[in-house]
Amino acid sequence: MNILLLGAPGSGKGTASEKLIKFNGFTQLSTGDLYRAEISNKTELGLKAIEYINAGKYVPDEITIGMVAKFLEKKSDNLLFDGFPRTVGQAAGLDKLLESKGTKLDKVIHFVCDESVLIERLGNRMICPVCKKSYHKINIKPKVNGICDNDGTSLVVRPDDAPDKIKVRLEEYNTLTAPLINIYNNKMVEIDVTNVTPTELYEAVVEGLKL
Repeated sequence: MNILLLGAPGSGKGTASEKLIKFNGFTQLSTGDLYRAEISNKTELGLKAIEYINAGKYVPDEITIGMVAKFLEKKSDNLLFDGFPRTVGQAAGLDKLLESKGTKLDKVIHFVCDESVLIERLGNRMICPVCKKSYHKINIKPKVNGICDNDGTSLVVRPDDAPDKIKVRLEEYNTLTAPLINIYNNKMVEIDVTNVTPTELYEAVVEGLKL
């Protein structure tokens, strides 16, 4: 089964992904991870992508789809798509890529959340740059201030979680990504994640996927 987690920045996609990978055996295809790898290796795609990422903007479809195509050469089943597709063009590109591998996107989980909650979450978010675990400065604190519970790495604030970038990201989500709700309506399960704990979020996703 290939699944997509669809929702605005801060809606809990990363939290759900972490548990689905750990407990249900999915392999995550995160464009964020693909971007970081290409940027770290200073590839042509990576150098182009970082200009958009640092501005809090979406990376153009042709760059992102090129990275995803490289990933799908290695694995195309039991995937969890997080952060991709983000536009109608990317959705069409993904359909073609999966079809060429003899597979498809089976289920879409749509995380619905009040925008004021999203802004608060993003403004207080810290992440581990190694294991990607997310923390919240108030509600989900690490055991040691500023240090990841999993691997002892110093936590960081993502550049695109800066206050001036959050508004840009939410506006671009509403403009570019929200139209996917209609495209995937026939395979979509909606979950209200405004006031749920990480455990409740995971349980709702598992129920929605009928795992």
